[in-house]
Amino acid sequence: MLETAGLTRAGKARMSNEKLERAATVLGEKLFLHCTQPECLAFAQASGREPVQGEPRNFCQRCGGSDNSRAVKDVLDACRQRGLSKLVIVGGSPTVRQELERLVPGELELRLVDGTKARPLDQAKADLQWGDVVLLWGATELHHKVSNQYQDSATGAWKRKLVHVPKRGIAQLLAGLLTHLQRGP
Repeated sequence: MLETAGLTRAGKARMSNEKLERAATVLGEKLFLHCTQPECLAFAQASGREPVQGEPRNFCQRCGGSDNSRAVKDVLDACRQRGLSKLVIVGGSPTVRQELERLVPGELELRLVDGTKARPLDQAKADLQWGDVVLLWGATELHHKVSNQYQDSATGAWKRKLVHVPKRGIAQLLAGLLTHLQRGP
């Protein structure tokens, strides 16, 4: 590829610093680095570029080797397919909520609710009405007085929006959401 682009020739072992950026551009246009995860390989194969397994896995152009980033991308794909754009997450520590805000791009609107502070019933109802899905994130900082406001308010169509995720970690939270989305409406 680099020979075809006129950046090197056969038998040459080094490259000038001036050519390095152009070489990276040529390779980036032709190759897609992926990790060992099947989702990332499938994404690489669909990219129109030649898939190449990268090592270490943080070279993966889809997930960067992060379970959280991979889970976010999977959720975004699933939400796009279903026309969902608003997600309410109740619970989680302040640090984890900040990480979610950092990881999730603007195409998916987040409403992150502190699970340790009392939430008026009308706010819980407003969250249920606003969100396409409302996740109650158990095994995190989520008090019963907060989760009960959502459970008690979720009737009719709202009940189908409410998802209980009993595991810690962003990747596990999003895996719970994916499972819910795969089950259908």
